[in-house]
Amino acid sequence: MAKTTNVALRSQLIYSIFPRNYTEQGGFKAIQADLPRIKALGTDIIWLMPIYPVGEKNRKGALGSPYAIKDYRGINPELGTRADFEALTQAIHEQGMRVILDIVYNHTSPDSLLVQQHPDWFFKKPNGQFGNRVADWSDIIDLDYANHELWDYQIETLKQWAQFVDGFRCDVAPLVPLEFWLAARQALAAVKPNLIWLAESNDPQFLKQVRDQGFEDLSDSELYQAFDMVYDYDVIDDLHDTAAGKRSLAEFARILMKQDVTFPRNYVKMRFLENHDVPRAASYLTDPQTLRNWLAFNLFEKGSGLIYAGQEFGQAHLPSLFDADPVALTGPLDLSDLIQRVATLKHQELLTQGAYTVTAINDQVMQVQYRLGDQLIVGLFALRPFTGTVACELTDGKYLNQLTDTMVTVKNHQVLLTNAPIILQK
Repeated sequence: MAKTTNVALRSQLIYSIFPRNYTEQGGFKAIQADLPRIKALGTDIIWLMPIYPVGEKNRKGALGSPYAIKDYRGINPELGTRADFEALTQAIHEQGMRVILDIVYNHTSPDSLLVQQHPDWFFKKPNGQFGNRVADWSDIIDLDYANHELWDYQIETLKQWAQFVDGFRCDVAPLVPLEFWLAARQALAAVKPNLIWLAESNDPQFLKQVRDQGFEDLSDSELYQAFDMVYDYDVIDDLHDTAAGKRSLAEFARILMKQDVTFPRNYVKMRFLENHDVPRAASYLTDPQTLRNWLAFNLFEKGSGLIYAGQEFGQAHLPSLFDADPVALTGPLDLSDLIQRVATLKHQELLTQGAYTVTAINDQVMQVQYRLGDQLIVGLFALRPFTGTVACELTDGKYLNQLTDTMVTVKNHQVLLTNAPIILQK
């Protein structure tokens, strides 16, 4: 991990927005109009998915993927003007939030400005054609970082955007050389200190596939040398298997605890149940109460938390990246209060610096606790339906459930759990 990373980032709630599909209106002005609600959710950081012009060659769907970028320094006119973008970032700051911008430095669209101006900056297959090192993404072609003029261009691009934003979410960061990320971070720190660097990591299966083909793919531990936060993809398959009943809670707890000793002491994982690339939580956690319990657990874990726009309303449909598919800011559930309450709790020093333990009480209930000096906070989450008494380390007495403002009694180090999450603090 970057040695300068502040563990206070573990307190941050990130709200991810796909600008083109944000409500029926879409675009920067639609986002700006909704900022008070987003702030009230407990959001600290807004992550804007790519805002750049989309390539036309080999375009997927009617509108194309925002990750098939034609011009790293341009604005997609579908979203508004540059002035609209600048007004949005200013409004985000006025609301007391920060904003990070999605950057996509592994590849461009096949008709990008860079491929027209600098074809020598791109990876070429043995037959001399542009393409991908791994996988088969027909709407993009990979860059080649062996050319250091590309480094200069990319770093200068970051400096231009850093005038308006507070950091960067870096798409498929493991496929870009670590040396580039280290150089970029150092160069940007001289221009704007304390930028946030979030890396999209790769899951273990994809990482091994890439390495077995002879290409570089950075592990989480390598990414932490340059980045402040890293995706939770190293355990996403385990999370899905546990949610589906294919893995025990005890085994999942063991995996989470292994993270805590594998990575540097000041590591920050970005925890999530969903994002734009994986299924909506409501699509695989179909029972509303189970969904609430998993969401509370996930946000209470050590690390920053992610909400993908629409998740707070129990949306089960994952918006298309390639076509007009507006996110409705309504839905079958309203999880806003739950999200806001956990987000508020996470801002305590106890939850950013305290000793963190995840334990399976049984095969239905997971416990997460933080201890710092004589402070103790305990969360109990029925990840599978459960009503009954469970053990609790708190001394006997009455405690306020921080999620509902109701009183909970601990007696003989036992507490009654009624299939709803409770968080108790000493």
